[in-house]
Amino acid sequence: MGYDTSSPSEAVAEYEKEFHIFGSGISYSISPIIHNSGFQYHNLPYSYDIRESPSIDDVADLISASNFGGASVTMPHKLHAHKFCDKQSGTAIAIGAINTLIVSNENGKRQILGDNTDWSGLYSILLSYADKHEEPEIGLVIGAGGASRAALYSMYRAGVKRIYLANRTLSSAESIKDSFKNLFSIAVVPTVADLPERPDVIIGTVPANATTEDQFSGLFKTKGLCIDMAYMPRQTPLLTMAQKNKDWQTVTGLQVLLAQAYDQYRLWTGLEPPQKVMAEAVAAHELKIVSK
Repeated sequence: MGYDTSSPSEAVAEYEKEFHIFGSGISYSISPIIHNSGFQYHNLPYSYDIRESPSIDDVADLISASNFGGASVTMPHKLHAHKFCDKQSGTAIAIGAINTLIVSNENGKRQILGDNTDWSGLYSILLSYADKHEEPEIGLVIGAGGASRAALYSMYRAGVKRIYLANRTLSSAESIKDSFKNLFSIAVVPTVADLPERPDVIIGTVPANATTEDQFSGLFKTKGLCIDMAYMPRQTPLLTMAQKNKDWQTVTGLQVLLAQAYDQYRLWTGLEPPQKVMAEAVAAHELKIVSK
C-alpha cells in the first residue's frame, strides 16, 4: 500500500463536521488519532471522537445531528447499525455487518449510507501479498464473530479457492457459512487441529487473550501470510507462532486498522488519505505509551 505524497489542500470544507466511533469498551481506540491527523493534514474543520454506548440506539441523536459527518462502527453495533441507514452498500449487505456510516446528499435529501471497510482493508493486504508472492489457495479464518464475516468475504474476493472457518461453537460458524452459501463455500471445523490441510493465508479474528501459542502448533506450512485483526496487545500468540517460520509474513491488527481507516477516509472526504501522516501519528502515540 503506497503513501500519498500530495500537498495538503486548501480548506475544502464549508462547515464543521463531527465524526465518531460507536462501540462498547472502546476507550483505548486509536481511531481518533488516525482520522484527526488526516483532517488536520487536509485543513478540514472536522473532528473525530469516541462515543461509547451499550446500544446503537443511544447514539441516535448524534447520527441525526445536522453536523454529523459519519462514523466508524465497532462491536457490538456492527450487526445493528443498519437500522439507521437509508441505504447499504452491496458489500455491507453481503457481509451482514456495517462498520462505516457515511452522510450523503442526493437531490437535496440527506441520507445515511452503511458500508464495510473491514473487508476492503483486508482485501488490499491480501492483494499486496499476492502481487509480491503468489495467490493463496487455502485460507483459514479463526473465530466466528462479527469480524470473521469481513475476513471470509475478503478471502473470497481475493480468489482464495478453499476457505476454512475454525470455531469452537459450531452453530455460530455454521450460521455464518449458511449466510454466504449463495456466494461461496466455507468448510467449518471446531479447531485448527481439525484442518485437513494447512493454509496459505490465516486471518485471526478472536481476542488475543482468548488464545495460546499451543493452539497454533503445527498450523504453518512452508510459507504464507498471517493476519491478526486483534490489536490489543500488538503481539498476539497467533503472530508469535507464525513468526517462528521465517517464510511467513505477518500483519498486525494495527496494520489492519490503518488499512480499513484509509478506506473510511476516502468515503468520508473524497480525498486520498495521507497514509504516511496517519501512520506516523499512530507511531508517535505508540512511542509515547512505551516511554511512560
